[in-house]
Amino acid sequence: MANHKSALKRIRSSESKRLTNRYKHRTTRNAIKKLRELEDAKEAQEMLPAVSAMIDKLAKKNIIHSNKAANLKSGLALHIASLA
Repeated sequence: MANHKSALKRIRSSESKRLTNRYKHRTTRNAIKKLRELEDAKEAQEMLPAVSAMIDKLAKKNIIHSNKAANLKSGLALHIASLA
């Protein structure tokens, strides 16, 4: 167990940040899966900007690497292009 007040605070803040990051990452992954399952090109095209924004926010907060974000967005764009 931690011996300093600052260490105790760090434990509390780290846990809350971990849960927030986990929630955001899980929500984004579910949105990506939902987008990949879509068969309608028009509906997928409308959903892409929202999912891309979610991915960008994860990269900005360093929850995922920026290269991974670019790779995900590129793959989704290719998927949507193949539907059209």
